Amino acid sequence: MKKIFELDNLSKEFDGQVVLKGIHLDVYENEFMTLLGPSGCGKTTTLRIMAGFEEPSEGKVLFDGIDIAGVPPYKREVNTVFQKYALFPNMNVYDNIAFGLKIKKTAAPVIKEKVTRMLELVNLAGYEERNIRQLSGGQQQRVAIARALVNEPKVLLLDEPLGALDLKLRKTMQIELKSIQKEVGITFVYVTHDQEEALTMSDTIVVMNDGIIQQIGSPTDIYNEPENRFVAQFIGESNIIEGTFVKDFLVAFDNVEFECVDKGFEDGQDVDIVLRPEDIKILPSGEGRISGVVTSIIFKGVHYEIIVKTDIREYKIHTTAYYEPGLEVDLDLTPDDIHVMEPMGTY
Repeated sequence: MKKIFELDNLSKEFDGQVVLKGIHLDVYENEFMTLLGPSGCGKTTTLRIMAGFEEPSEGKVLFDGIDIAGVPPYKREVNTVFQKYALFPNMNVYDNIAFGLKIKKTAAPVIKEKVTRMLELVNLAGYEERNIRQLSGGQQQRVAIARALVNEPKVLLLDEPLGALDLKLRKTMQIELKSIQKEVGITFVYVTHDQEEALTMSDTIVVMNDGIIQQIGSPTDIYNEPENRFVAQFIGESNIIEGTFVKDFLVAFDNVEFECVDKGFEDGQDVDIVLRPEDIKILPSGEGRISGVVTSIIFKGVHYEIIVKTDIREYKIHTTAYYEPGLEVDLDLTPDDIHVMEPMGTY
């Protein structure tokens, strides 16, 4: 695949505070990439530098292999959709979408053809004359996307565009955004702090914290193979346990040795072990390798969240089966259920 953006050793400082610390990132054509992390991690600053609204303190931004330092936003082949859509309330839907084309003095028949196509793409055909104030939040978001896409950018940058929508509409728009991206066939770079949003839509997730990229990978890789404790805790829910790497494919924790699928650590090395709640098996007492007692059970809609207390720790488990508090049970794991990481403080 062809690289469209290359961020090379990118750093940014605001009033003496370093918010980006030597970022290296490649973005490819037709990719849906999400920058994911908590507030203040540097994801929006990264997006704004790509858009041209900020200049890096150090490093290079290459677009199609060309350094675009100093190139203003309106001359870059990118468009940006913000959380606040910045639509023109005095214009109808058609004129909002057509605005950029009119600025470029595009011929009226071409404008009509392109706007009509965009309205169909975002499921707003027939809304041309509708006043912006008459639209729902989801409809306004579609207009903002159509206005950005009608100029045929090579990259669409989206800064938490679903943040103002309610949960049900946000989930619907996640699916629609991914569908739009596939249909138009351009690169989307999306900023969010919502892990579910990132997992649902992305081809590639870039997990950021404190101005540093923690991990880059597919949604499956990020969830199943977190590289450190921060990623494991930020993406989904986890039981993170201190253990010992006995040898390749064998770890020990809670006084029990377990086969695993990991290798390459030093024999006897201290490690962190990630156990996802849905991967821990609850068995009748005497049938597993870790014994404990059910101390609480909470109904979460699609599953129960159960806490099992052992002599050493508490385990969080997600299961569709109900277990009465006070019940003695055993826990067990298969090799694929265990993920081994470098211990906290070594990354």
